[in-house]
Amino acid sequence: MNLRHIRNFSIIAHIDHGKSTLADRMLEITNTIEKRKMHDRVLDDMELEQEKGITIKMRPVRMDYTPTGKTKADLEKEIGAPEYILNLIDTPGHIDFFYEVSRALKAVEGCILLVDATQGVQAQTLTTLEMARNSGLTIIPVLSKVDSPLARIADIKDEVMKLLKCSADEILETSGKTGQGVEKLLQEIVRKVPPPHEEFENSQSFRSLVFDFQYSNHKGVIVFIRCFDGMVAKNTPLLFKIADEKFTALEVGTFNPIETPCENLSAGEIGYIVTGIKKPGIASVGDTVTAFRTPLPELPGYMSPAPVVWASIYPESQDDFDLFRQALGRLRLSDSSFTFEEESSGSLGRGFRCGFLGLLHLEIITERLKREFRLNLIIATPSITYEVTYKNGQKKIIYSPSLFPDLHEVVEILEPWVKVKIISPSEYLGAIMPMLYEHEAEAGETETFGHDSGGDTRTALTIKMPLRELMRNFFDELKSVSSGFASLSYDYDGMRKADVCRLDILVADEPVVAFAKVVSVRRVQEDAEKAVEKLANILPQQMFVTKIQGRGLGRIIASKTLSAMRKDVTQHMYGGDITRKMKLREKQKKGKKKMAERGRGNVNIPHETFLKMMKSGE
Repeated sequence: MNLRHIRNFSIIAHIDHGKSTLADRMLEITNTIEKRKMHDRVLDDMELEQEKGITIKMRPVRMDYTPTGKTKADLEKEIGAPEYILNLIDTPGHIDFFYEVSRALKAVEGCILLVDATQGVQAQTLTTLEMARNSGLTIIPVLSKVDSPLARIADIKDEVMKLLKCSADEILETSGKTGQGVEKLLQEIVRKVPPPHEEFENSQSFRSLVFDFQYSNHKGVIVFIRCFDGMVAKNTPLLFKIADEKFTALEVGTFNPIETPCENLSAGEIGYIVTGIKKPGIASVGDTVTAFRTPLPELPGYMSPAPVVWASIYPESQDDFDLFRQALGRLRLSDSSFTFEEESSGSLGRGFRCGFLGLLHLEIITERLKREFRLNLIIATPSITYEVTYKNGQKKIIYSPSLFPDLHEVVEILEPWVKVKIISPSEYLGAIMPMLYEHEAEAGETETFGHDSGGDTRTALTIKMPLRELMRNFFDELKSVSSGFASLSYDYDGMRKADVCRLDILVADEPVVAFAKVVSVRRVQEDAEKAVEKLANILPQQMFVTKIQGRGLGRIIASKTLSAMRKDVTQHMYGGDITRKMKLREKQKKGKKKMAERGRGNVNIPHETFLKMMKSGE
């Protein structure tokens, strides 16, 4: 089969380097979308993507392209087709969505490495580049935003040349805003990105890799596939190789950019298959879809992503629990990189322990649950998992702070560490270093390269640190001390011994499970005082004097007393002997004392208090 007319490629870059705007111009130049239907960031069709200005989901799109100066007849002679088929998969730029990027790179032969001409190489640029190299892709270096008055084209080209070991002539200059250089880039894609090849020469059977899928109430599961062998048409009997589930293709099609039915999909193409399956758990990314009657061996799939951040999420009303479970299952069909399992809390009821790839990933998923399913949720403070070895030799994975054991019960505690790459102007290193100490980080190698807008050098700093410290507002602090110029990316770096303990918050001598957290031993006093002070400020007054305490390392280390709500028990009295009023007030005083001492009084902690306590920085 002749596949010389097909080019499959992706765009990879750091967040906010102009990927989506560049994709807009490509769609415009190739007439994939009519001009009257064009709008900014057309591939970011999710409301949350438009609002936040970031790409959250990968988006495939097919463009039919005839290079300037060529006719359809010319192309028929050269490549055996009247036009080139360009299959683009637009990818997110934030580190939390690296799993989306890794899946996209398995479905293409080449990629555009996009670098902002005003910002230069950023930390995430290095991470995505490494993924592309490991996938063996052809890399086309491109500068974006070259029309900006802040663009430093020569300096940034030097950075890219050093990074890729290429010449300045190989680096293209583009502007997604004006369209400058986009036509030349499309021609370069045709020239440099290799066409796909069939795994099995002259294969008579069909085989494809599932790189994404979504769910439709009417059509069931729709799988997004990259075809590697053969051809598939409507009504073809197919098989999920790993799930061992047979189904019939109800529809096949391509993305233009909306789902557009076609007669068939053949090797090298990217498209979708409507399966009609409505049972959860059948389709999965990385599975192989092959012909049912003549199945081919399964393709190498994807490694399952390992969540690094855990949060317990509960519906505000327990009446919404079943809807919440259904919403999580539905959402996982469009984002397979988060996990969830049921758990319960005495104070918050039934909910789910969810695993995410980072704090932004957590924010996006919870926001989608609220918007798309109209759920009101309580999100417990995000935590990480610890590996605990007890004195009796037993080992346990602890994922919830409330289950964390007392230190006298354990021999060793291990926690996850991450390897962090920070890129910053060199002048800010003096402010960054003390911050690293505060977050228990180990500084590693440094590399100086390129220049910032002021002509000063920039430094790439590699550090290793506990994941719990990365989650403790590290990124916000880094942006603050570097005036917003520093960027970071991180990778999991194994487990190490941890010096941590559980911090409990007690209200009226009773620990509140939802407020428990695991903190560094050296910070336990400070964190306890902050938590107690915060709760004392937001907890409504009770009918009796209420003690709020922080307990860590086996003792009370912070305490605050909340005065009782005072009710005027003599308001119904008019005139009369003062001793009568004094008796009533004395009786009230004794009653409050009895409630506090004998535990007869129940402390009412409203949902708003839980929400405020669990939001960091408030």
